[in-house]
Amino acid sequence: MRKWTGGTVIVALAIILVIRYSLMETHPRKQSPYDFFNGDFKHVAQSEDRDSHKFQMPERPHYLIVKPYLITVEGLDDLYSVVNVSEDVLRVTLLWGQMHDLMSRPDSLPDTAQGVKEASIAWKELIETIEKETPSGAVNSDNEGNNIKEQHCPLTLSALNLTSPINETLLEFPCGLVEDSSITVVGIPSGDFGSFQFKVVGARFPGEQEPPIIFHYNVSLQGGTSTDGSIIVQNSWTTEYGWGEEEKCPTYGSSATCNVDGLVCCNEQMGGSVVEDNRNINMTELDKRKALNTSKGTHLSVNFPFIADHPFAATLWVGREGFHMTVNGRHETSFSYRERLEPWLVNDFRVGGGLDVLSVLANGLPASEDPDLIVGVEHLKAPPVSKKRILLLVGIFSTGNNFERRMAVRRSWMQYKAVRSGDVVVRFFIGFHKNKQVNSELWREAQIYGDIQLMPFVDYYALITLKTIAICIFGTKVIPAKYIMKTDDDAFVRVDEVLSNLREKNIPNGLLYGLISFDSAPIREGDSKWYISEVEWPYAKYPPWAHGPGYIISRDVAKFIVQGHQERDLKLFKLEDVAMGIWIEQYKKSGKEIHYITDDRFNNAGCEANYILAHYQGPRLMLCLWEKLQREHEPNCCE
Repeated sequence: MRKWTGGTVIVALAIILVIRYSLMETHPRKQSPYDFFNGDFKHVAQSEDRDSHKFQMPERPHYLIVKPYLITVEGLDDLYSVVNVSEDVLRVTLLWGQMHDLMSRPDSLPDTAQGVKEASIAWKELIETIEKETPSGAVNSDNEGNNIKEQHCPLTLSALNLTSPINETLLEFPCGLVEDSSITVVGIPSGDFGSFQFKVVGARFPGEQEPPIIFHYNVSLQGGTSTDGSIIVQNSWTTEYGWGEEEKCPTYGSSATCNVDGLVCCNEQMGGSVVEDNRNINMTELDKRKALNTSKGTHLSVNFPFIADHPFAATLWVGREGFHMTVNGRHETSFSYRERLEPWLVNDFRVGGGLDVLSVLANGLPASEDPDLIVGVEHLKAPPVSKKRILLLVGIFSTGNNFERRMAVRRSWMQYKAVRSGDVVVRFFIGFHKNKQVNSELWREAQIYGDIQLMPFVDYYALITLKTIAICIFGTKVIPAKYIMKTDDDAFVRVDEVLSNLREKNIPNGLLYGLISFDSAPIREGDSKWYISEVEWPYAKYPPWAHGPGYIISRDVAKFIVQGHQERDLKLFKLEDVAMGIWIEQYKKSGKEIHYITDDRFNNAGCEANYILAHYQGPRLMLCLWEKLQREHEPNCCE
């Protein structure tokens, strides 16, 4: 009888302990700022899976990966080694603790290890810079001894009056390149050498043997006035992979064709009109006049753009998808950006071989603004958040040296009354840059405007899905929002219309709102920026997803995504907008209802009248759209 009674007591105590433990798990203690920075958080169990849409997945889908362990990533601990977390550091790195496990997963995104390792170096350099700087910032003196602020990120650079053969660095870019940046070279090929090269070289971190060659442009000439057999070879190089696949022009009969930003990779029709060959391309009137003049015979040869001993003017300009080379006013070649070799990483421009360089000029470089010279800077700062729960959080993807784009956003649609009043909160989500000057400028910008969240990785394109998760964390754990929107720094958002539609539809749960693709398939062509292998996604179709320039989810969806990644139950997929669709499909399988609301006024490739969102709007167009709205009170485009 005593043995039976003792056993009963033991069982009862065990039940009490289990219940107590369960209650502790569902009611975590209140976090301190230091706990939040270092990732002290609890998890909530997920619901069971259940299908509720025509898109069908296996009961145990291939993409659903549960990893109960984490791996060691070089440099990750260094990012969290700050002992005294100051208010300035905490404000900009609020999400780091919550994102730690995302980068320790064995199934992490491509480039995660590299991005974290390089971010740890950049973070160390930034901390050292912050500690050395005076409150007023670094200053220099002019010739008269007056203190002047140092211009770290110039708009233009030049090297003039060069008359001897060059085989060295001509220009150094302290803050990289951005879209629409250009480098113009005026030179004369030497008939004695037979070839010359342009090299766009990336930044090199301490410990790296050689910097990457982001773009290598090699011109081989036959010599004299004959250009038969002359060829252009485009390529890239890294220490990790060596030389990539060569792209030649002319292709000499190859049937392979490609387009970058709508332009052909190799202009085989040397004597034709660029306007005619590319009549669907949106060109300025000046571009068209140059192209027409070129097509009327301004080239010295209809077969090749470079001729020995004849001067040329070649402009390398940065597009959305790749580099483009224009020679004497005519487009000749294009080259897609390769992974981890993007224009913002550019450090310098070099010329080699047989070329007499007369001048080099770089325009459209990323330059930050001096806050002392900005009129009304107080009206550009993020308003304080006083409400416990806001209506809408807007998370904007940006990169470190896109200073001008962010300022255009602050001066335009971030001036909506709903944003200034605090009902809508807008934040930029930005990874580290490999250039320490950009990181320093970015840090100062973050302290001035208070609207930047720094990500614990270098800003490689393959890692943007981590930003999507970061936005969900911010909108559920930092500033709770009823709705969460993702957009880009070149997208103009009509905040008033977004709010009006959300209130009209009144869907508090299970919402995906944007321009939705219901029937799309993965791209299997290996040379595409959006290539997806069968290992990454084995199915013929994607579940419904909203195009990345702008979409909105409800808070419950964001909470599911955060919980799913904390538990490592959801796959990390490199196409962030498709990834959101995949996660929402899994949310549906947990037995919840999803309301897919598609709206073609979310323009994902430009601007159309009556837009809600207009994409690919540079700083000039961004400000023009805002001025039109204020003056005409109609959503008309500026192009």
